[in-house]
Amino acid sequence: MTVQQGAFHTGRYRNVFAEYGYDEKDIRQKVERTFEELFFGDDDTRIYYELGSDKGYLLDTGNLDVRTEGLSYGMMMAVQMDRRDLFDRIWLFAKTFMQHKEGRYKDYFAWHAKPDGTPISPGPAPDGEEYFAMALFFASNRWGDGDEPFNYAEQARTILRACVHKGEEDEGHPMWDPATKLIKFVPELDFSDPSYHLPHFYELFALWADERDRPFWKEAAAASRAYLKKACHPVTGLAPEYANYDGTPRTESHQQFQHFFSDSYRVALNVALDWEWFRADGWAVDLCERIQRFFAGKDPADYRRYRLDGTPFDEPALHPVGLLATNAAASLAAGGPNAEAFVHRFWNTPLRKGVRRYYDNCLYFFSLLALSGNYRIYM
Repeated sequence: MTVQQGAFHTGRYRNVFAEYGYDEKDIRQKVERTFEELFFGDDDTRIYYELGSDKGYLLDTGNLDVRTEGLSYGMMMAVQMDRRDLFDRIWLFAKTFMQHKEGRYKDYFAWHAKPDGTPISPGPAPDGEEYFAMALFFASNRWGDGDEPFNYAEQARTILRACVHKGEEDEGHPMWDPATKLIKFVPELDFSDPSYHLPHFYELFALWADERDRPFWKEAAAASRAYLKKACHPVTGLAPEYANYDGTPRTESHQQFQHFFSDSYRVALNVALDWEWFRADGWAVDLCERIQRFFAGKDPADYRRYRLDGTPFDEPALHPVGLLATNAAASLAAGGPNAEAFVHRFWNTPLRKGVRRYYDNCLYFFSLLALSGNYRIYM
């Protein structure tokens, strides 16, 4: 089989919904309507809220806090939907209340805060930093840079500089392990989270980060692709929430995170989007097909925590809609009847409502963008 080039090279993005028979107008309306519901819908659906005249945030509705995960996701949603107003509000919340100005975490972000901006814990979570940086680069390329703090590209470079070099000339720890080039779960600990690995982002960081760090990011992209092959089960395709640098599940500590559960759901979406953008490794197709084979025939209402070999626990999934969404997003890479079946099931599944809606619906919207050809690189 001849491998086609990805969207980075061609500028063409697959609209999987259209390929499976949905009308282009209906697809566009579904994307726009979903975005409106998430940002401005009723109280049982929306996850975006405004603070004062110039700030906004995405609320983790299950924990009633504001996370760098959600803020950076919101910024990515806003730049993909060409909503600079919302992007700037969310960025200003993060910049004002959560980015450290000094000390061991300087230029990192406290990973969660109260809705009024009061930090809860000072420590950072690297998945927030990598999404902040990517969204900021896209904003710079799509809209141009403004005055600080809306000089988007320089803000992104500042974040990435800290992620790579923290601890070399000041206190603190880098977010990527210098030896393996793998992202850490948190800067102080020497293990990773497979769902944090975004080689498609690192390929772009290798173009736009500080010039001295561009070789590092190119190596990080290759290292993450190799790591995911080790971390994902060879039969089921399932990944643990936390894993060591050799890809084995983390059992030395955090033992409850050695299984396939909430964080793990993002792996299928990430691998599929990497394939869509860069077509770097045909293994992505194999992985996405394995995951879809494992979940084929399972009712989302009965999704559970799983051992990596597929053995189910009694514990139900906390975020079944999010898992269905990422299983469908795998169809960007996967083929065959399972790919089409997951896309149809996802199309007919509404946004989650209620207390636990935040994480599910973030994964829902990113999957919707990806499958409609609207999760794009802005250069």
